[in-house]
Amino acid sequence: MERGSPESFTRMGTLGIEEECFVVDERGRPTSGTDELVYEGEPPEILDGRLDHELFKFVIETQTPLIDDPGEARDVLCDVREALVSYAEAYGFRVAAAGLHPLARWRQLEHAEKPRYRSQLDRIQYPQHRNTTAGVHVHVGVDDADKAVWIANELRWYVPIMLALSANSPYWNGFDTGLQSARAKIFEALPNTGMPTYFEDFAAFDDFERRMLESGAINDRGELWYDVRPHTGHGTVEIRTPDGQADPDVVYAFVEYAHALVTALAEEYEDGTSARRHRRELLDENKWRAIRYGHDAAFLDREVEGTVDLGELVDRESERLGVDGIRRVYERESGAHRQRRLREEAGVDALCRSLLLEAA
Repeated sequence: MERGSPESFTRMGTLGIEEECFVVDERGRPTSGTDELVYEGEPPEILDGRLDHELFKFVIETQTPLIDDPGEARDVLCDVREALVSYAEAYGFRVAAAGLHPLARWRQLEHAEKPRYRSQLDRIQYPQHRNTTAGVHVHVGVDDADKAVWIANELRWYVPIMLALSANSPYWNGFDTGLQSARAKIFEALPNTGMPTYFEDFAAFDDFERRMLESGAINDRGELWYDVRPHTGHGTVEIRTPDGQADPDVVYAFVEYAHALVTALAEEYEDGTSARRHRRELLDENKWRAIRYGHDAAFLDREVEGTVDLGELVDRESERLGVDGIRRVYERESGAHRQRRLREEAGVDALCRSLLLEAA
């Protein structure tokens, strides 16, 4: 049974970016083209071994190569996207991105044949059968296993900020949910998702992972689908919070923020800063506010003594960490608001077009 290891945590500050996207037809409607793209074609070199489908055949995932220099992250992200768009177009497909495709109806879409997903469908049943979600996952390398667990614990308070900024999935199964990120709520129906609990150290997390594997609760460590987790295979902290995005600048804003957060928290750990052992229920409240209100959310503050608006948090974080991407994301129209506006003003064709990835 494959297990992770504390020996995996060797490099500080490396990056990896995973994006889940939708394979669509020329009108931007969901289709099932991933068998052709994943199994039957020959993807460009940058996608070789880094392209796979997800649970549904219309959902595809890309992974960047390991990025040693964070300054190169945006260029690598765009190179992967351009390769995917060109590759898909050669087979007559387009690629779209959002947390949920607004026209995807899960009963009408094919599940993947891959044994891993068939096993999940059999074990989880309804929550997985309807799981048409797509997100962005950011891996940041950490050079010590206990440090990685400490950072993941601390990141739990920050992930609702990213979710609120990224909220880009108001529609599910063809109707308006009234939420800004319905993806997050749909995904939470699966086991081992949402806000994780606090772990004392790597040994505690490793024991949990082992128990889950040995008890048959999960088939592999990748089925621990929490919003943030130490990745014991890659030697990273993985933030799995944001909704999918068509605009690479929005994705890069989260990559920049995630990297800055992990770097700053690593320094706190090395300085002996005391951990904040927030109750998971209070962190769940912040996540709910992100899901429901998106850019208009107000959160329980880090001391859990009062509330703070997302805009104030963005200003504070941008200044503290020396990043500017999340401020630009906050100042622009949110993804959820844009989807609703386009559907109302211009119809579903314009909405679908707005989610398409474009080649550079």
